[in-house]
Amino acid sequence: MIATSAPGRVNLIGEHTDYNAGFVLPTPIPQRTRVELEPRADHRVVVSSDQLGECRAYELGGERRTGGWIDYVQGCTFAARTAGHRLAGADLRISSDVPVGSGLSSSAALEIAVLRALREANALAIDDVALALLGQRAENELVGAPVGAMDQLVASVGAPGAALFIDMRTLETRAVPLPDADLVVIASGIQHDHASGGYRIRRAECEAAAHQLGVRALRDLELADLPRIAQLPEPLGRRVRHVVTENARVLAAVDAIDRRDLGRLGELLRESHASLRDDYEVSIPPIDVLVELAIAHPEIWGARLTGGGFGGSIVALARSGRGAAVARVIIEEYARRTGHVGQVLLAGQVPCVPS
Repeated sequence: MIATSAPGRVNLIGEHTDYNAGFVLPTPIPQRTRVELEPRADHRVVVSSDQLGECRAYELGGERRTGGWIDYVQGCTFAARTAGHRLAGADLRISSDVPVGSGLSSSAALEIAVLRALREANALAIDDVALALLGQRAENELVGAPVGAMDQLVASVGAPGAALFIDMRTLETRAVPLPDADLVVIASGIQHDHASGGYRIRRAECEAAAHQLGVRALRDLELADLPRIAQLPEPLGRRVRHVVTENARVLAAVDAIDRRDLGRLGELLRESHASLRDDYEVSIPPIDVLVELAIAHPEIWGARLTGGGFGGSIVALARSGRGAAVARVIIEEYARRTGHVGQVLLAGQVPCVPS
């Protein structure tokens, strides 16, 4: 039996910049998706999910979108095969404690764990970056979610205990050791879905804006271009303003972490959320309440929506050792204010556990 796993992630800053060839700063989290693989002598793939209590099966070469969870596995075999890799059939058992729809990249954790198992079982010559790009292809082409490659990259090459600065144009990465502070991740109780609705619209808006501005990607624009960006028709101007300013915030956040300036890092998190709420319009009122409650607490430097938006989670930066207590206060007040039940997914320093 082959056993593999991959982590979920929280994105510290750099939202909706990955598919615009920009900069991102995610970090792996302790929650993981695990895959057990038993090779088969035929071309059948049989997949069971411990969480769902379900079993699905398909034939290699017969991958077809169904709209269900099995598509993420089908996408992996589809991407590997169409990249020229030969696969044998397999029995896969999947278990995970990465919450679905919470903005912590449960889909990428599943894809990378499955692809790691397929790589080992079939002796595939695929490095970790190429593996991540296969995961992105799985989600883009078979699942139908137009995501960038950030989530798959951090699940594949990220190191626990460090943020991963990624240049999404060159795919160059740098580990950025996390500061002496607690990360607090709180799920809003409202799930999101990258394969539908607003996320797809935002990506199309960015592509339209890049075309109108005559650039290959919004990454090619800088803060000095903001006056020209402001002349775009709405909402394109605000969409581009978010991407350009968010790229600048990622670079400033890396500098703040390097200098251990937690005050400045918290300020950047707050600015990022305001931009996601007002310019990119991917936040929702319950998420805004969570962020407001977090930044009002004296033990927290800053907070923001994390993930694609329209639900999901927030990430906050708290004083070392105070994250758990602060998180309890926030979710209690959140329930009183909104009627939604929040869940603390992380409250402390991200442990340096081996993958």
